[in-house]
Amino acid sequence: MDNKTIRNRLKDVREGLSGLKADCLILTRPANVTYATGFMGDDSWAVVLSKGIMLVTDSRYSEQAGQECGPGCKIIVRKEGMVKTVAGLLPKLRVRRIGVEKSTTIADFVNLKKELKGRVVPAGGIVETLRRKKDAHEIKTIIAAAQIAARAFKNVRRQIRTAMTENELAGIVDFEIRKLGGTSCFETIAAFGSNASRPHHKPTERKLGKNDTVLIDFGVRYNGYCCDITRCFAVGKKSNLYSRAYEALSQAQLAAIKLVKAGIEIKKVDAAARNVLKERGLPVYGHGTGHGLGLEVHELPVVSNKTEGKLQTGDVITIEPGVYIPGKLGMRLEDDILVTDDGYIVLSTGIPK
Repeated sequence: MDNKTIRNRLKDVREGLSGLKADCLILTRPANVTYATGFMGDDSWAVVLSKGIMLVTDSRYSEQAGQECGPGCKIIVRKEGMVKTVAGLLPKLRVRRIGVEKSTTIADFVNLKKELKGRVVPAGGIVETLRRKKDAHEIKTIIAAAQIAARAFKNVRRQIRTAMTENELAGIVDFEIRKLGGTSCFETIAAFGSNASRPHHKPTERKLGKNDTVLIDFGVRYNGYCCDITRCFAVGKKSNLYSRAYEALSQAQLAAIKLVKAGIEIKKVDAAARNVLKERGLPVYGHGTGHGLGLEVHELPVVSNKTEGKLQTGDVITIEPGVYIPGKLGMRLEDDILVTDDGYIVLSTGIPK
């Protein structure tokens, strides 16, 4: 990540702090720490000041931090607890009002407030809101993650065979991703037959039959950024119900994607997919139609019938309607979409449906 990008991000974070009338922001959420510093390790906090930024980490990550953080970031290697270390630094910097993001644990927030004599205020959503709009670097990296996913999926399809288990298939997906330089950004879902009716099914020892169906929901993390893709297909002969549901699901996803553009109400995108399934007499899924994507698998905005607001240029979202009939079948189609001023760009190309 280049220094100019980090400087621009910090400028925006500091502008967000002005509304709190705070002169310091403590970041504890790993993705937010990465966004503000470039550091992609764990168990570290960032302290954003009116001038400058500090990364507080420990000896396990000191070398990594030195390589990944920009030259303007001061690295503090702590020798005691995180709260004690950060609380000990701030009085020397003469900060008065300190914002602590709401993702901080209650225990840490209470202890910080005690150590800093009540000068702490909760600061929610500042960095998350900024992360919503993806810059050119972020979009390029998400595309690279999706390209790894496409190549991995192609390799996985060659290895699918009857009598393999869901666990085996999930393991092959993860291995192929690793071979191509990525990592899985969540636990891969591999579901055969009626097991796919559970949207977050955990792979089991269930074996693939000669006439069966497969659902694979997987994501690749590459250089910190994620893609999220779901594909489903039949092995051998498929039922008429499966064929009818799949055709309807394809149309439902397409209807939602076609509406995507900056300024469209999010509820309308969500409704477009649901309405197709209703018209075809199929059950309508209970989860959202999609979600934001970036440093985390789930970011702003949420694409659902409960979300107020509109899509914005620079949003990267998933569109993932599903059909679930317990005891019979389950299917979901998911692609990653970039929102533009006048439309959309599908980022998860090259992965056949």
